[in-house]
Amino acid sequence: MDNMSASVAVYRNIYTEDRFKQAYGSDNDTSGSLRLREKLAERCRCSRGACLHLLRERVPIFNWLPRYRLKKWILGDTIAGLTVGILHIPQGMAFALLTSVAPIFGLYTSFFPVVLYMVFGTGRHVSTGTFAVVSLMTGSVVEQLVPTPLDMNSSSSEAAEFEAQRIGVASAVALLSGIIMLCMFGLQLGFLSTYLSEPIVKAFTSAAAFHVTISQLQSMLGLRLPRHTGTFSLFKTLASVMENLPHTNMAELLISLVCLALLVPVKEINMRYRHRLRTPIPVEILTVIIATGVAYASSLDSTYNIEIVGHIPAGFPRPRMPALHTFPDIAGDTVAITFVGYAVSVSLAMIYADKHGYSIHPNQELLAHGVSNTVSSFFTCFPSSATLATTNILESAGGYTQLSGLFTSLVVLIVLLLIGPLFYFLPKAVLACINVTSLRQMFLQFQDLPELWRISKIDFMVWVVTWLSVVVLNVDLGLAIGVVFSMMTVICRTQRAGCSVLGRASNTEIYRPMENHSKCYEVPGVKILTYNGPIYYGNRSFFREEMSRLLGLTPEKIRSREKDRKTLEKREREATVNTVERVIANTSFSSENEFFKSETSESDVQAVLIDCSSVIFVDVAGARLFTQMCTECQKVGVHVYLANCNESVLKILTSSGLMNYMKPQHIFVTVHDAVMYIQQQKEKPPEHTTTVWV
Repeated sequence: MDNMSASVAVYRNIYTEDRFKQAYGSDNDTSGSLRLREKLAERCRCSRGACLHLLRERVPIFNWLPRYRLKKWILGDTIAGLTVGILHIPQGMAFALLTSVAPIFGLYTSFFPVVLYMVFGTGRHVSTGTFAVVSLMTGSVVEQLVPTPLDMNSSSSEAAEFEAQRIGVASAVALLSGIIMLCMFGLQLGFLSTYLSEPIVKAFTSAAAFHVTISQLQSMLGLRLPRHTGTFSLFKTLASVMENLPHTNMAELLISLVCLALLVPVKEINMRYRHRLRTPIPVEILTVIIATGVAYASSLDSTYNIEIVGHIPAGFPRPRMPALHTFPDIAGDTVAITFVGYAVSVSLAMIYADKHGYSIHPNQELLAHGVSNTVSSFFTCFPSSATLATTNILESAGGYTQLSGLFTSLVVLIVLLLIGPLFYFLPKAVLACINVTSLRQMFLQFQDLPELWRISKIDFMVWVVTWLSVVVLNVDLGLAIGVVFSMMTVICRTQRAGCSVLGRASNTEIYRPMENHSKCYEVPGVKILTYNGPIYYGNRSFFREEMSRLLGLTPEKIRSREKDRKTLEKREREATVNTVERVIANTSFSSENEFFKSETSESDVQAVLIDCSSVIFVDVAGARLFTQMCTECQKVGVHVYLANCNESVLKILTSSGLMNYMKPQHIFVTVHDAVMYIQQQKEKPPEHTTTVWV
């Protein structure tokens, strides 16, 4: 038989909540305490198997490495790891400029976090290291605490001390960020990243790309200008660059133009033909090698006074304590850096996990990035996170597992131990060009706006407000405004949730809003209302207004109906002394069926049924409002019924004393149960058997 023509017939008893619990419920009190005791005992039990399980869970390398498919995965991991490692070298040095520290520290940050994430991370296709936005935010903190003196001699011991102070602050930010992440892991707060919604993250990274680009203009033009921080920093930097344009170093401008002419087309080729290319063309490292060779051969630094990278020490960094005394000054900025780094990392990990059919664990990611930042901070590293460009390349180059991180770190290690000093003559303008061209994906996020407008106007507004806030104000404050605005849209949507009158579809138990279903009809004498949101202190007044409007219960009408009712009671009591008991029974509204025989006509509302299926929670203020509505409705001879209440809503309503004003028999499992009950009360006494027939 065709499914669309199938029919449903149901014949059963009417269920109130109490009656349904008696028939199908369970004893939650004893079983709940037993289950809690069993769970605690299970957690506290120590065994060899439990220890191994905990080790595999907290150090995932012990979980995936024994099951590694060597023949199938090793080639892809090797090629992808080497490709990303080659990209890390120029990108690490370039992002070190954004962080306002020496390029060597960018190479350190491209090594230690990669190794640590390989051990603790759950994202198989995640590439960690230096990230433009995190570097920019860290650089703002460094500039605030250790501003650049314009008259400093770059070859003096003063310069070395200055660089040490700067990396001390940057590594302190990394340490504090790692500690915050580890604390969040201990408290299982991985869910907090969800407050940075997709529109916020995309708008934030896109706007931050503008900050990065503007901040690199001075290096591309060869200008020696102080870095602006705080609000309106983008416009201050732009004004400063425009003011100093006559002082542009033409040699550095030419180098920048040649680099951009090489980088932009080749990166476009890499993007367009990524499915055909086994590995992308390593244009960044080629540009670095060529530019270094040309600068060395032509002595550009002495001839044209171009700014070069300078001495890069070979060897492994010695452990050094971060500048712990700066913690009070960097705490606020570090919280923002932590959330941004973690949100971007988890978002990237989830995107590729969904694409390749595996799962990641947000809380374990907190541990992985927390350990990475904490440990690496003692080796003069600045904050790290997952990176957009290298993660995309790692996946497209054929990486399968976290083992690709081993080959990435080997490439960086070789540069640290052997090749690093050869980049002495590398022009900083080249690194600035690499910074700007690495932001291609972030700029392209504007393409999502038309689709976002079509899907959700509110999310579009969140995107625009976040983007404008970050661009106009600054990165930290703009992000905070974006998050607050996003949460305000959620609050406003719950405050102004729709309140509708439900009508019944003929010969069915289906009830739908009347404004959208004109062929549904209202049940005579019964007003069925539904509210599509929680009822709490923030929207209780709106909920009350909507209910009063739909029921037509103004304060004046309540007083008038109550006065008429009392007058009628008094007149009937005085009519005859002999029939006083019968009169009182007829005028009482406490019985289940007699209120239908009052002065209320058939066309008036005789019962209000509230469908609570969309009410996800109620607070104390909302519960009191229900009590207030019950008393007001009873004053005019209208009884209130509830249906489809979830357990938490029902518990709060019961605890707040609603049952003193409403009988438990007035709370039903479904809307149709309540409607059948109300209709049968008009026709027969309450002791008769009641059934639902659809």
